[in-house]
Amino acid sequence: MIQDSIKTRVVGIDIGYETTTYAVVDVRGKELAKAVFPTTDFPNINNFISYLSEQIIAMVEANGGYESIRSVGVSSPSGNSLTGCIEYSPNLPWKGEIPLAAMMRDRLGLAVAVGNDAYVMALGEVTFGNAHGMNDFILVELEQGLGSCVFSHGHPHLGATGYAGEIGHTVVVENGRQCGCGQKGCLETYCSKKGIVLTAQELMAESNVPSLMREAKELTPLTIASLCDQGDPLAIEVYKRTGEVLGLTLANYASVVDPEAIIIGGSTSRAGKWLMEPLDNSFEEHVFHNIQNKVKILVSALDKEEHNVLGASALAWSVKEYSLFK
Repeated sequence: MIQDSIKTRVVGIDIGYETTTYAVVDVRGKELAKAVFPTTDFPNINNFISYLSEQIIAMVEANGGYESIRSVGVSSPSGNSLTGCIEYSPNLPWKGEIPLAAMMRDRLGLAVAVGNDAYVMALGEVTFGNAHGMNDFILVELEQGLGSCVFSHGHPHLGATGYAGEIGHTVVVENGRQCGCGQKGCLETYCSKKGIVLTAQELMAESNVPSLMREAKELTPLTIASLCDQGDPLAIEVYKRTGEVLGLTLANYASVVDPEAIIIGGSTSRAGKWLMEPLDNSFEEHVFHNIQNKVKILVSALDKEEHNVLGASALAWSVKEYSLFK
């Protein structure tokens, strides 16, 4: 079959806990158009899908038309690339199993691929970031939740049911903090954005040591990092504890997987040395001795939005083309 040309554009979508970003992306990874709206405005999934689909249709028609779009890729917390569903997300407002790919395909008339945010972030890292050229690495995402993805021999390891890499829900403290997944002591409750803030609140409650954290209008991981820069001892202790727990967990992870590198992404990675130095020290102390000082610990060069929208566009190219408009 002779074909004059192929479609050279896809739509990449990042569903976040607070905002949803969508963009038209060309085959070279250039974002031709992009927009954002609050995820939190749509507690009903049907209303969310309807609004998102309407906005995508309008953007596509204003930027080359439907005939230029090959497929759609979606990054979402608890997204399962094997089923195309968002499954029992502990942090999104929609509960149970959401057949996201099928719902969007019905509304858009295009092929839709879905992946969890850590997997999609890893795709973005392979295609556009620090993992370019790597075959064996771990991507760890530090955001509202905490996820990871393993690339082995150049391919993502998704597991039998699509849940490989859920280190955020491995228990690191017996009978520890309550997690949204139902367990207690999960890594996510100590090293996600919420977990870091909770560590700060606990430290302030335990101690009378003066701290600028007590005066902060809004306490966030990056606010705490900025106070570390000012020499605040309690703020520094927050990241010391966070880095030690995360470093030990990643040492166990690396001892099993034997990666070339671990790439830390997400907004909390911007805490810089305050997180990375205690993480690295803890990692090297606990990792299997044969790979000590051999696993690179890297901070992603891409921000979250770049990771997930561009990663979702890379995911879109992997799904078999389908269109009602051929």
